[in-house]
Amino acid sequence: MLGFFRRIIHSRFGIIITMGVLGVIALAFALGDITGLQSAGVSGATVAKVGGESVSETDLTRRVQDELRGAQQRNPSVDMSQLLAAGGVESVLDRMLNGLALQEFGEDQDMVVSRALVGSELRNIPALQGPTGKFDQTIYEQVLARNRLTDAQVQADIARETMVQFLLRPQMGASQVPQSLALPFASLMLERRAGQVALIPASALTAGGAPTDAEIQDWYKRNVSRYSLPERRVARYAIVTPETVKARAIPTDAEVAAAFNGDKARWAARETRSVSIVTVLDQKAAAALADKIRAGTSVADAARAAGLEARRLEAQDKQALTKATSGAIAEALFGAQRGGVIGPVRGPIGFVVGKVDAVAQVAGKSLAEARPTIVEELTQKKTADALASIRDGLEDAIADNANFSELVADQKLTALTTPALTATGGDPEKPAAQPDPALLPILSTAFQSEEGDDPQVVQTAADGSFAIVALDRIVRAAPRPLAAVRDQVAQDFAADRARRAARTAASKALAAINKGTAIDKALADAGARGGKVERVVAARSQVNADPRGPNPVLALMFSMKGGTAKMLESPAGNGWLIVKLEQITPGDAAKMPQVLAATRQDLGRVVGGEYAQQFTEAVKKAMNASRNPDAIARVKASLAGQGGSNP
Repeated sequence: MLGFFRRIIHSRFGIIITMGVLGVIALAFALGDITGLQSAGVSGATVAKVGGESVSETDLTRRVQDELRGAQQRNPSVDMSQLLAAGGVESVLDRMLNGLALQEFGEDQDMVVSRALVGSELRNIPALQGPTGKFDQTIYEQVLARNRLTDAQVQADIARETMVQFLLRPQMGASQVPQSLALPFASLMLERRAGQVALIPASALTAGGAPTDAEIQDWYKRNVSRYSLPERRVARYAIVTPETVKARAIPTDAEVAAAFNGDKARWAARETRSVSIVTVLDQKAAAALADKIRAGTSVADAARAAGLEARRLEAQDKQALTKATSGAIAEALFGAQRGGVIGPVRGPIGFVVGKVDAVAQVAGKSLAEARPTIVEELTQKKTADALASIRDGLEDAIADNANFSELVADQKLTALTTPALTATGGDPEKPAAQPDPALLPILSTAFQSEEGDDPQVVQTAADGSFAIVALDRIVRAAPRPLAAVRDQVAQDFAADRARRAARTAASKALAAINKGTAIDKALADAGARGGKVERVVAARSQVNADPRGPNPVLALMFSMKGGTAKMLESPAGNGWLIVKLEQITPGDAAKMPQVLAATRQDLGRVVGGEYAQQFTEAVKKAMNASRNPDAIARVKASLAGQGGSNP
């Protein structure tokens, strides 16, 4: 809990701790067009065990690679070395163990995730839905084939994630924090401190004359990375968008009429209902919840009080409600009057309690009235079909070893070529030019490729647009010649010399201040010309008041002992700061009920996450979770050998 308290202090609103499990995340990465899972250099040795399950080196390697690909979808410049340095392997393994431990624990308690529920969750994944908004088996099978997954693997991941939700949702829903717990934290945030801050500017301590040739050359050699051009890549690409297939996506009158006649029930007059429902695992608890709602408590409030979450379904006809819940639940809700409460009714999971919030009669539509909607839907479907046809043709041709020029010619596409750009779309030769966001998916693919690799098809927009991409050439990272950057090198050398002189003066002044010398005299004695001293008074709550991040000066002040002084580099990089803490005034939130109430609310947002975290740690301990440090080290070494490229 102490770690939890420390995190609260350093956050303006508190940190919500979420329990991440890799089940559905892995599928999401797969749906993001992941290919080429590799695990070279590792064996099937066990990395960790929990209960009767184990994690192999291959499993962990694959998950870390998935993690990197997911990160690169958000930021193409991220590489494996950065992920490893940030503790990515340990983080991924933690999440894998969390999921396995919770699944094993749930099964030990005779909890079951039904195949029907897994199927329902699978059907609700947006990326697997076709143009009609319904689950598309063909898309699903394409995803499985493209990413070397099996239906059993995907369903197992979804079942594990669902079990985790069963176990953690009650804890995550907790939000009540007693006043006795909130009071010391609220008082801590009201604590005030006062002191002095002195700036020793580097610009006032220039040391020495113009740098010599030898100094410039030495500085250049020691800091050559500053003056190097990063690796850039040139990609050839052709983009296919809905506009590309617009002409073939216009539905005919016959197609519109056939769609209307083939689904007349949709356009007939019908009744819809807006309902609120809650799922409860225990039948007695569900009955008690239903009684509370019948007594006048709203569904949302009654559910929240029980640590549950209500689900509201708007304007559902009986067929839609059956699909969203079950036949029995829909029958009960359509059999009740407006304002009526039903349940407990056995559902796919546990027992359902519901309330009919509104009843509406929807008039039927003629073909002419339904035509705009049908045309829009058919256009979307025909557009998606046309895009899929082109994409399938490209992928088939790639499998037959067609090159980029042949692919573009066969599909009558327009070939384009990027300049030599970085992974983020920048051109170091033209620093003022702004990156083109539309090129980022293309560049991401180029930076995941090597010269000679086959072209790839990559999604470029949510509307189904995609591009065929081929790496044209790699412009390797290389330093600019000293002659081309000599003026900049000389300026940087002089600035660094001044910065070091300012640091020397600041260190000398700091030592004197901590021995009792007044700040002004200490600065003068240290030769800190241009030093500026200001008085600072602040409350702890101000440390994180800036949305851009914690104030480093205040953060330092609130970490110091009274009467001491410390030094830090100026956040602006223009010198050094000396912070002297002179006075500490404790806060008393007991006299400020509004602050106490706000703190209880802030703590309430994170306490559920803390309960879930502690519960998970207890489950792992009970399930005898263990790790193999040697195997983990082998995985990290293998991944490190992949360098900065995406595996």
